[in-house]
Amino acid sequence: MSDPTPAPVRVALVDDQQLVRAGFRMVIDSQPDLEVVLEAGDGAQAVRALDPAARTVTGPVDVVLMDVRMPTMDGLTATAEITARATDDAPAPRVIVLTTFDLDEYVLAAIRAGASGFLLKDTPPEDMLAAIRTVHRGDAVIAPSSTRRLLEHLVTALPPDEPGAPADPARQAVADLTDREREVLLLMARGRSNSEIGRDLFVAEATVKTHVGRILAKLGARDRVQAVVVAYETGLVRPGG
Repeated sequence: MSDPTPAPVRVALVDDQQLVRAGFRMVIDSQPDLEVVLEAGDGAQAVRALDPAARTVTGPVDVVLMDVRMPTMDGLTATAEITARATDDAPAPRVIVLTTFDLDEYVLAAIRAGASGFLLKDTPPEDMLAAIRTVHRGDAVIAPSSTRRLLEHLVTALPPDEPGAPADPARQAVADLTDREREVLLLMARGRSNSEIGRDLFVAEATVKTHVGRILAKLGARDRVQAVVVAYETGLVRPGG
């Protein structure tokens, strides 16, 4: 007997432009493994709809596509509130922030607030669909070349840390990585998947997964993209390197 078909990934759309939401819904709902289950016109609506108590009624949401510029509550504030309200029984959905190049500094703020990735608003539909799937898996969320370029563009604008700044514990955490963990983190920052890292280092994919898990734990990162941001912020990885 064959395995039952997995349930579709449940997606929420948060954008103040109804036409934008309609376009995203049309693309997402065309896929058998994806389903739009919630729409919101601003961050405040999204926070209310995605509150753990509300989700017991509406059902879980796996991935949120979150615009940045919206009335009432912007996407950054909403991302922070949604991820902060997670409970053991109702974990927070993964958030993908929708942005443009002139909002790079806000993207970094969103990732620090708990977002798991970001997309340019004019990204091709197939890249958006791929990003939803990879973020849902918790896998290589920075793999698309457009996202990698955006991250590198973003890091060039980061101000240098002052002595004693909050980034110092992050530098210590990076220093505590083993040589092999450092190698794996560098390859993660270059957008490699676990299987690609395994081929690069001539080790089994299961071994790579173990290393990735240890890296996330040591850096206090929720997922791969946050670990990579730490790598850039601490100077372990340089843009274009």
